[in-house]
Amino acid sequence: MSVAVGVIGTGVMGSEHARLIRRQTPGAHLAGVFDADGARAQAAAAGAPVFSDPRSLIASNHIEAVIIASPDATHAELTLACLEAGKPVLCEKPVASSAAEALRVVQAEVALKRRLIQVGYMRRFDRGYQEIKQIKDEGGVGATVLLHNVHRNARAPEWFTGPMAVTNSFVHEIDISRWLTGSEMVSAHVASGPGGDPLMITMRTDRDEIVSTEVYMNAAYGYHVHAELVGRQGTVALAPPSLTLRNKDRTGGLSYPENWVPRFADAYRRQLTDWISAVTTGTLVGASAWDGYVASSIAEQIVAALANSGGTTLKCTPRPSLYD
Repeated sequence: MSVAVGVIGTGVMGSEHARLIRRQTPGAHLAGVFDADGARAQAAAAGAPVFSDPRSLIASNHIEAVIIASPDATHAELTLACLEAGKPVLCEKPVASSAAEALRVVQAEVALKRRLIQVGYMRRFDRGYQEIKQIKDEGGVGATVLLHNVHRNARAPEWFTGPMAVTNSFVHEIDISRWLTGSEMVSAHVASGPGGDPLMITMRTDRDEIVSTEVYMNAAYGYHVHAELVGRQGTVALAPPSLTLRNKDRTGGLSYPENWVPRFADAYRRQLTDWISAVTTGTLVGASAWDGYVASSIAEQIVAALANSGGTTLKCTPRPSLYD
């Protein structure tokens, strides 16, 4: 059996998802695409049907599962349409453009009494992060006391606004920190560099663990993500992602990609492979709609803290039993 997948949005991520479904995802095939830019849709489709609007793709009898990679403001509406159609959906983060909208998506899925939504927090499928979690869960470094995160971009896109460093980038650290520690974040403090970049965000968990994250959107040298978990008996950290060391012109060292796509290429591939397997079995994996809501809610509260005192107590709606 091959799952017929439709892709909505064929920008950077959507076109990559379409390529992976076509070439590197066993048990799936690309059955249709939609993008507001018709030429871009045709290029990503590579011969698959191109739909005239996203809702017709979702409703089509020829589409069994949907990937949403369209602009953020469309995510909630299209995810809800997938729920109405009873079709599994992998939605790129964020699941909605606000925490309130994300909660509405959660409530709709709860009402359905069936999990159909996975949010595209791909770091959960990165081999390095998975090994950190395995070592932590097996007690390999003792009880967790600290988690240090680094999130650096070479440069922020022109369309990036101040809060987007939190709502578009740091949300990855919110999700991966909750996943790695198995804890919930209960408070946060934000310190800002000149002009708002970099940020240092320190959170505390319900187990009194400390989670520190540097978010630096214009670090110049490349895209660099790092994590180190500190336990009572040792530490475990991501190794450098570069596969080789280069020596030239009297210098040598690691290389860094321009953006996140090369760094997490394997994680995106593994995410799709596991998602298709989960669609087939009916048991979804990865970040849930609830995880998407929590990430968006915490990000919004931290943005408010940045604009005010810099510190805040974090609060979220109680978790529905569907996500236990």
